[in-house]
Amino acid sequence: MIDGAGFDAITFDVYGTILDWEPEIAGFLGAWAASCGLTIEPPELLSAYDRLRQPLQDERPALRYPEILKQTLQRLGGEHGVEVADDVLDRFSGIAATHDPFADSVQALDALRAMGFTLAALSNIDEDSLAKATSAAGITFDVVVTAERVGAYKPDHAHFWAALSDLRAMGIPMNRVLHVAQSFRADIVVANAIGLTSIWVNRPGHIFGRTGRGAETAKPDFEADGLTAVARMLGSP
Repeated sequence: MIDGAGFDAITFDVYGTILDWEPEIAGFLGAWAASCGLTIEPPELLSAYDRLRQPLQDERPALRYPEILKQTLQRLGGEHGVEVADDVLDRFSGIAATHDPFADSVQALDALRAMGFTLAALSNIDEDSLAKATSAAGITFDVVVTAERVGAYKPDHAHFWAALSDLRAMGIPMNRVLHVAQSFRADIVVANAIGLTSIWVNRPGHIFGRTGRGAETAKPDFEADGLTAVARMLGSP
């Protein structure tokens, strides 16, 4: 049983935890595949996309996320012998700015803020896409760390150290910080490595972040099936 009184701040993975990105990506990739005469089931498309994206996020200097999206789709096309048109690449490069939140996200975040928690975002994204998506959803954070800001993508530890530094400057030490995330690969593995207590948000049916880069070794301290459950675990009525 987790005691919410033991924490002052919560750091969140955003895409996959707060924003529901897989359906929109699956829809875009499915429509593209069909237009090319390819018959590929959505889970296969999402798994391939997740696999092809990983090495691009390891490149240094880090690519901006819209470029990651373009190159991932180009590689996916290449695996099927299809050249992806420039206009399709351009449209796909902006998709991270348009994902909607999960049904429980906004209310749960509001509840956690009302309980006095400082909320921080740790996102493998660019500043502009994250700002557009969260603004459209009416979501705000006290601390924001993006891949663009730190020049690296999780599971690189830079996100975490930047957020912890910001929180420490606000008077919140590391042992009072809880990490909440859906991705084993990008988040829970790192929380384990640096000693952060973590809650894994097990979004049913979601694919991203469950494999690769040691994801299979991830050991969250707690598990929840959504953010409403997280808020209740921490003391929300």
